[in-house]
Amino acid sequence: MRSRLRMTTLYYYATLHNFLVVGTGNKVEDFGIGFFTKYGDGGVDISPIADLNKTEVFGIAKTIGVSQKILDAPPTDGLWDDDRTDEKQIGATYPELEWAMKMYEQRKSANDFEGREKKVFQIYTKLHYSNLHKMDPIPVCKIPEKLREINF
Repeated sequence: MRSRLRMTTLYYYATLHNFLVVGTGNKVEDFGIGFFTKYGDGGVDISPIADLNKTEVFGIAKTIGVSQKILDAPPTDGLWDDDRTDEKQIGATYPELEWAMKMYEQRKSANDFEGREKKVFQIYTKLHYSNLHKMDPIPVCKIPEKLREINF
């Protein structure tokens, strides 16, 4: 609910000022594990960093002089009233998820790994499949021509 309220607030102000709502999701979040709320923080007009991994985003941030305090802060969605970080919620670090995404794209399976690598790969694939409904375009029901011809 918080994520959706945040999105509607952003769109309210964007509309008032004729602005666009800019997304902050990275490649692993937006296209790997679907770590965003459908019609919440996933509701944006433009996603400038969605083709970058989290480690690349941090690398750019460091290069352009983003405050070390911000760089050191653990990533969090800010949706909970406790110290829940993204990594605590997901069960894997962003570098681990980036590795798993790369392995998935190479058509690897959990049986190709052992130990922590296997666990991370399983976390990635479980989240990927369970969140495809957020990452794939909304399915459109194609109405057969015969039904279109019916006069209601």
